[in-house]
Amino acid sequence: MKNFKAVMTALVTPFREGEVDYKSLESLVRHQIENGVEGFIVNGTTAESPTLTENEVASIFEKVRSWVGAGVPLIVGTGTNSTAKSEELSEKAEAWGADGVLVVVPYYNKPPQRGMVKHFTEIAKSVSIPVVLYNVPGRTISSLSLESIYELSKVQNIVGIKEASGNIEFAKEISNATGPEFVLLSGDDGTFVDFLGAGGHGVVSVASHIIPKQMLSWKQLVTQGKIEEARKESKKYLPLIDLLFVEANPIPVKMALYQMGIIASPELRSPLMTLAEPLAEKLKREMKSLGALQ
Repeated sequence: MKNFKAVMTALVTPFREGEVDYKSLESLVRHQIENGVEGFIVNGTTAESPTLTENEVASIFEKVRSWVGAGVPLIVGTGTNSTAKSEELSEKAEAWGADGVLVVVPYYNKPPQRGMVKHFTEIAKSVSIPVVLYNVPGRTISSLSLESIYELSKVQNIVGIKEASGNIEFAKEISNATGPEFVLLSGDDGTFVDFLGAGGHGVVSVASHIIPKQMLSWKQLVTQGKIEEARKESKKYLPLIDLLFVEANPIPVKMALYQMGIIASPELRSPLMTLAEPLAEKLKREMKSLGALQ
């Protein structure tokens, strides 16, 4: 298993006139690697996964793998609210050469805890590569309980969780229940530093598209026992992080990448739309004030 205790970016999917813009995607990935990002998620919700075809996901994975090489962790989002569909997608990701799969809590149909335990267990049994749980109640409504996470942590190839509730006390409880080998990844950029202080190991990030070096620096500072310094440094960027979620992700981050000249268009697929102009101007001003935009 590759090192998932890392700063990983949940890649956006650049579009141009309705099609995947591979030139912009390559520009983005190379910029990320040059700035030290340690891994990537393809086909997460930040990638607008509900709007991507299976052929597009396969092609995006193949391209990203060719650009980052074999040594960089590359995880594919395969979670749906159908166990059978998630198994099928996970099996395909394994066949493509994914280093792991990220599987979100089933959304909309609101299964009970025993249903979620069965869901994740069956998906894990369908593949031999690592499985990372993804708890994001703000998107899915349903949330994994501590007891369910502990039970799932005992499944051989369920190796960790992306915990995106922003609840630091819950993160501490997961860390205490599962032990140091179970990978704890933050899914909430604004609480990333405190998450590390609570026993977390890394992040699956949106903000790392824009401030990769800074997020890597905060992780290094916490590792060195300098959490207060990390808190002080990260505090400067909280207004920017808030602006990256002022409309549904990935609307703002695509605008930010476009303003930086990294992608050629802030285009999204319907029903998402580009960031409202007043918010785009506010985002631009904040990035300029931080030196993230010239």
